[in-house]
Amino acid sequence: MRITSKGQVTIPQEIREKAGLLPHGEVEFELRDNGEVVIRPVRAVAGGVREAFSRVRGSANAAQFKGMSTDEFMNFLRG
Repeated sequence: MRITSKGQVTIPQEIREKAGLLPHGEVEFELRDNGEVVIRPVRAVAGGVREAFSRVRGSANAAQFKGMSTDEFMNFLRG
């Protein structure tokens, strides 16, 4: 496998699938003392905005939100 002048490589599909490397996902690199380079997916930690949206995902028409102004809804999301 060749590395481009920009430092890019193509990870074979089979390896991406087995390692859980998804399109548009993030990875992290580790350089070990023996010179090996390890690449692994970054597991996103739900927090902040993602956590707020996960609380209401699929419930935009729920009775608790009916009649809420945009400001009230944004305050709800922000906690």
